[in-house]
Amino acid sequence: MAVLIDGKGLAQKIRMGLKEEVSELKNNGINPKLAVIMVGDDKASKVYVKNKSKACEEIGIEYEEFLLDETTTMEELLELIEKLNNRDDIHGILLQSPIPKNLDINKAFNKISYKKDVDGFNPINVGKLSIGEDCFISCTPFGVVKMFEEYNIDVQGKNVVIIGRSNIVGKPLIQCMLKKNGTVTVCHSKTENIKEITKNADILIAALGKAKFVTADMVKDGAVIIDVGINRNEEGKLVGDVDFENVEKKASYITPVPGGVGPMTIAMLMTNVVKAAKEMNK
Repeated sequence: MAVLIDGKGLAQKIRMGLKEEVSELKNNGINPKLAVIMVGDDKASKVYVKNKSKACEEIGIEYEEFLLDETTTMEELLELIEKLNNRDDIHGILLQSPIPKNLDINKAFNKISYKKDVDGFNPINVGKLSIGEDCFISCTPFGVVKMFEEYNIDVQGKNVVIIGRSNIVGKPLIQCMLKKNGTVTVCHSKTENIKEITKNADILIAALGKAKFVTADMVKDGAVIIDVGINRNEEGKLVGDVDFENVEKKASYITPVPGGVGPMTIAMLMTNVVKAAKEMNK
């Protein structure tokens, strides 16, 4: 039976540490502040934004929300980002995705100052990550790294297989695992014989957004399983990309859904905001 990686508990521990850090920063006249931009009326986005504001409140990070109509133009969005870039009281800027299809999200990420890019999507931070420089790391991959550190899971020399190559999770995870000296293989929708590849993984990270895609016959005995997926099944219940019930019997470590990677993503966002505030006030 696998050891359950308690992302919820670890996230809470990180948030408690940040609360003390923010209190200390405030004593020194530094008030960390996050600005969140949401364009349109996406229901899931509303939930995520609410969770982020609650986390800020709990830790003591100031929070400002910009809710834009879905008719917002690219020019208006870029203009708002520019204003926030120039505000000294704001340390982190987050653009909640998805945004309406008529808007170019990459253009918007380019516009967010890399010094305030707490989501780690600006090309400067993406580039810095790939050459091993200090930068803001995309929050979900950063959360996975923290889990490995907390549970003393050694990546060095291990076969790490990542299923999924998104800009948000898959690609930054490649760099994070390479930095820890893992031997990284990436699988995606065009990969052939995927089972043959995953069966050799010492560490298997599923980030493709397909409910219960990873089955027990795809997993090596004793593998570490990280499930980044969040899907709803027919009954509306949250499930991951891994068939948890059956894979758990073969794994050495496994993350549950919910309560695994999800809470870590917000904890790492908060970590990045505090880091930005400290760096801007050096």
